[in-house]
Amino acid sequence: MNVGGRWSGTTETELTDEGRAQAKIAGESAKNLQIDYIACSPLTRAKETAKIIAKEIGYPVNKIHINPMLIERHFGELEGKTWDPDLNIDGIADIETPETILKRAQFALEWLHSIEAEHILVVSHGSFGRALRSLILEEFPFHGPDRLKNAEVQRWI
Repeated sequence: MNVGGRWSGTTETELTDEGRAQAKIAGESAKNLQIDYIACSPLTRAKETAKIIAKEIGYPVNKIHINPMLIERHFGELEGKTWDPDLNIDGIADIETPETILKRAQFALEWLHSIEAEHILVVSHGSFGRALRSLILEEFPFHGPDRLKNAEVQRWI
């Protein structure tokens, strides 16, 4: 749906060939990060991305941990509709609010801190990633202009 410029949120979509290529590049860039745990959103596109990265870094695919807290923001009535960068979505009734996604990200961060692993890779989505990043790095607020690129590996902790 990214290619078509549509809101995808929690809508199930497959990775495109470009998405698979981006995931492979992300895996190549993560090879030296000593990843010892992969946590992933339950959406198909994230799971496929996680599997591609896992194969690239030599991580067992069957040990990828799926956690529903890592799912993308729900965009309600906008799901599947054409994306408009100027639309203020926070006032639309059935869209997950910034407060809710930030609270979910806080729970996810607490869960991540409880994992006995040194280097955790989180495979998630843009809005959720921004929420998580805003909790870890205060200079990047949730509503800031700094977006996350697809299949981009960033080290925050």
